[in-house]
Amino acid sequence: MSAISQAKALLLVLFLCWSQAALADVAVPPLVGRVVDTTNTLTSSYVETLNQRIRNFENRKRSQIAVLIVPTTQPETIEQYSIRVAESWKIGRKKIDDGALLVIAKNDRKLRIEVGYGLEGALTDATARRIIDEVIAPRFKTGDFAGGISDGLSRMIDVIDSERLPSAPEASHGLQPGSNAPVVVLLVLFGALFAGRYLCGLWGALVGSAVAGGAVGVVAWFVLGSLMGAVAFGGFAFVVVLIVNCLPIKWSSGSGGYSGSSSSWSGGGGGWSSGSSSSSSDSGGGGGSFGGGGASGSW
Repeated sequence: MSAISQAKALLLVLFLCWSQAALADVAVPPLVGRVVDTTNTLTSSYVETLNQRIRNFENRKRSQIAVLIVPTTQPETIEQYSIRVAESWKIGRKKIDDGALLVIAKNDRKLRIEVGYGLEGALTDATARRIIDEVIAPRFKTGDFAGGISDGLSRMIDVIDSERLPSAPEASHGLQPGSNAPVVVLLVLFGALFAGRYLCGLWGALVGSAVAGGAVGVVAWFVLGSLMGAVAFGGFAFVVVLIVNCLPIKWSSGSGGYSGSSSSWSGGGGGWSSGSSSSSSDSGGGGGSFGGGGASGSW
């Protein structure tokens, strides 16, 4: 092969590699904050200001909002790219799906509001489109990206505030640190120990213990919101009531009856941490799901 042919072949390979790279999908950046700007359009201080606004909203409402600014989404459409971002970041609480995502493709002059399943009743496609057309796009046309994003966030927050959502963090993440739910269940369990003697005398050892354990399980399920926790507490109550109140156990120490100092509880055996909740952390979503609801626009 001549030198010219080799040069042509090399240029062809380089062209193919460049074409492949040009056609590659834009990577989804990591969620390092509620506002991620890969274009440096916003100052770092303003990004922090927006982050704080969203953080305050999230602490109050528990719903999650995120903003992403990228140069382009090409070769994908903004709809394709934003749903990839939503699936990657998982904004919103798991099983409540109360997340919303504002994606801005600056060089493409396109933007989209992606809405989680749980917010589609309030932040409808039509509402999202009005926010884009009437609030955000007019500011973007004048080059005021900071103002457009700020006003758009304000409208989105107002709309989400009108939607009734579970406000307690345990609604989406189970029992949270600092909750008094374990105390309530333990008090009910102690009550079952005293009531168990009457129940066992009324219905017999097995049935009485089962009723007491079932009652504790129902309360645990209602308070904790966890079926596994309910089964664990209910089963433990059944065993304890059966042993303490129903079975004719004699202690080998010589004194009849049951020792009042005997205890089935360990002060350090609790399964709940006293640390602070991390549900409002800027990094990482809450496991929310998106189904393509929302609206797109341009300026």
